[in-house]
Amino acid sequence: MFHPKAIFRILGFLLLIEAAFMLTSVPVALYYDEPVVESLLLSVGAMAGTGTLLAYICRGAGRDVSRKDGYIVVTLIWVIFSLFGTLPYLLSGTIPDFTDAFFETMSGFSTTGSTILEDIEALPHSILFWRMMTHWVGGLGIVFFTIAVFPIFGIGDIHLFAAESAGPMRAKLHPRISVTARWLLTIYIGLTLICTLFMHVAGMGWFDSLCHSMSTISTGGFSTKQASIAAFNSPAIEYVTTLFMFMGGINLSLLYLLIFKFRVRDMYRDSEFRTYLSIVLLFTAVITVGLVFTSDMPVAESFRVALFQVVSIQTTTGFATANYVLWMPLLWLMLCALMFFGACSGSTSGAMKCMRISILVKVMLNEFKRIVHPNAVIPVRMAGKIVPTGVQSAILAYTVIYIFVLMVGLFVNMGFGLDFLDSFGLSVASVGNVGPALGHYGPMDSLAVLPAGVKWFCSFQMLVGRLEFFAVLLLFTPIFWKRR
Repeated sequence: MFHPKAIFRILGFLLLIEAAFMLTSVPVALYYDEPVVESLLLSVGAMAGTGTLLAYICRGAGRDVSRKDGYIVVTLIWVIFSLFGTLPYLLSGTIPDFTDAFFETMSGFSTTGSTILEDIEALPHSILFWRMMTHWVGGLGIVFFTIAVFPIFGIGDIHLFAAESAGPMRAKLHPRISVTARWLLTIYIGLTLICTLFMHVAGMGWFDSLCHSMSTISTGGFSTKQASIAAFNSPAIEYVTTLFMFMGGINLSLLYLLIFKFRVRDMYRDSEFRTYLSIVLLFTAVITVGLVFTSDMPVAESFRVALFQVVSIQTTTGFATANYVLWMPLLWLMLCALMFFGACSGSTSGAMKCMRISILVKVMLNEFKRIVHPNAVIPVRMAGKIVPTGVQSAILAYTVIYIFVLMVGLFVNMGFGLDFLDSFGLSVASVGNVGPALGHYGPMDSLAVLPAGVKWFCSFQMLVGRLEFFAVLLLFTPIFWKRR
């Protein structure tokens, strides 16, 4: 059962929220006396006007939202936010091409971090701030933000939350979704402010500190510099960024228990966190050794560079302090593997997530055991709890879809004339919301030269990857549209 009026009413309210977020760029433009104030105000007006019109026309709609409505709303609002999010770029002339503007905006909201810009420093501060704001909003989730601040959707909140926050196993902090959302939003804002302070102390200016903290905590990867974090040439900034990228990759529910409940033991007992930490330490150690023997960098610098790149790629942030595609093949191949892994479920990172990887490994090992002991009952456990069979099936389906979308992207990219390494790297980076790819589109390269068709398909991959496939692809199945 669908409720069109309720859907459009929600979309209207959400557009008003986006207008409010964009409005924060206006004071920045006024402070720096930039000539883009009019463009920003026109963009805000277009969003607010459209949102108000939709909310007014559908004012009589009920607050109840079905599960199907939730999937439609979530998919549509991410597309609509990205479409309206292009307006500041287009009207100001900073990104005059619509395809490029949409790609940049979708990359922002999906926290991918890929960019078509070739001279970031030339952009006005206000446009850079809006660019970072897309990261910050998209990191936690568009609908999630709205539920936290304005619980306007009534009992339909649960369906919207479930559609946007897909994951293998979600922890409940409170019976009410709106209360849970507010707690997690508090942590999100707190981490952003603390990160801003630390970056400023480490040597960044206040504007750069705020922008990079928004990009870091959201595990997005946009920077105010073309050379990313490497532009600051500061070990202190790199270590601070590494720390908060790592924190951005931790389950927000786990951070809540640590910060508000002082349950430190839960960090050590959480099997996903242990997996996440173990991967970081192992890959950092191996890459450090590799850099020591294959480059002129001393041990301390090799460790710092390796740690930064490993955490950046695994959390799918995408910041860079080195062009890893120039390293020996084994080292950049290890980073490529991290693009698949991702960090913890319930974090702002993308890719597969450590929990899914852990469950898949345990399912595989259990299959070996069943071959030897066919009558044995061998449950899959995570954190001492049995993983339901339905969750295992969903993870297997997710993995198959992940590989399928990745391979389709590979074929599409090669169809537009890209070579295998470039095509594969772009597909992996887009689906996993990583940002930097491989080959000619590594961490120090712009994607401006890509064919328009590749940019559009990569944007689609970013969307489905951020919403973890089911919410978007379900809309393309006939069974979804059957009235039952």
